[in-house]
Amino acid sequence: MNILIILVPCSLILGLSALAAFVWTIRNNQYEDMEGDAHRILLDDTLDDAPAPAKSAPE
Repeated sequence: MNILIILVPCSLILGLSALAAFVWTIRNNQYEDMEGDAHRILLDDTLDDAPAPAKSAPE
């Protein structure tokens, strides 16, 4: 039962920090565009600036 003296405050601190992190994400509009990333991954981004493969010298 003595362990509860440590575990209860630790769990309260952990829960309050999770709640504070959630409130912070809400206030900073982290959940504003929920479908943007889902559609952005489907877009085809071609990279034209990719370096050409090096050709080896004939032997």
